[in-house]
Amino acid sequence: MICNSEKETLERFLPMSAWLGKKLGVRFETRAIDTIKFTREVKNLDFVHANSLLYIIIHRFNGVEVLAAERKGVNGYRSQGVIFTRRDSDVKTVRDLKGKRMIFGPMLAPTGFMSQIDLLQKNGLDPENDLAFYTIPSGSSKHEKVVYGVMFGKFDAGAVPLNDLEEMAADNRISLDDYRIIAKNAPIPYCNFSVTQRVDADLARRFKAAVLSLSTEDTVEYDGEVVRVLKRAWVEGYVPIKDADFDVVREMAKRTNMPPYQKF
Repeated sequence: MICNSEKETLERFLPMSAWLGKKLGVRFETRAIDTIKFTREVKNLDFVHANSLLYIIIHRFNGVEVLAAERKGVNGYRSQGVIFTRRDSDVKTVRDLKGKRMIFGPMLAPTGFMSQIDLLQKNGLDPENDLAFYTIPSGSSKHEKVVYGVMFGKFDAGAVPLNDLEEMAADNRISLDDYRIIAKNAPIPYCNFSVTQRVDADLARRFKAAVLSLSTEDTVEYDGEVVRVLKRAWVEGYVPIKDADFDVVREMAKRTNMPPYQKF
């Protein structure tokens, strides 16, 4: 799944593909796919790395089964959607957003869009009627554009995963002191590996075991250098997860009229 850009996604995961190929004796071909193309492409894939909303969509329509969830940050294998403003903003609660301008992350980002729509609705706000305006940035690095859109005063509030704010602060691109988080939704499962029905059970089992065994010390020779697999992928490790763990995502998707439960 392309997160920020195709180039960045391949730089993160090609070394892991090389490590997995060496570990399993399989030649992997890695493809970076835009979220909106996933449902059309999944029939041609064997293993899938995607967020939790994409997973429940392709699980329902394509029979994809989850294998392992990636772990990083304070929430482990979960991500948490937040609504934030500038520290000097007069918007201090979700209800204060009525008549204001808001910027969201990608529509299929569970904690960059869906979680925040859920927060608005829980506070009695309909984004279509109660916000003065809202938008989703185009192009790559949409989550960063959300943060900068609020930073430079183009929008009154933004919707991002909490770990994106924390990562930008850790890289000294922003200071968390400049922002106020006015609402947080419950942490939900986020990115994961799953397997399609094209793959035989033994290879799926070995793939899962290999992914779960990855440690911070594992390295691979890639593109003329030796790299740490997890560090390059921006992941701290992988943990077991089962389909029932995504029920919280399913319930949120139903409340917010999101795929695969949307009603027109």
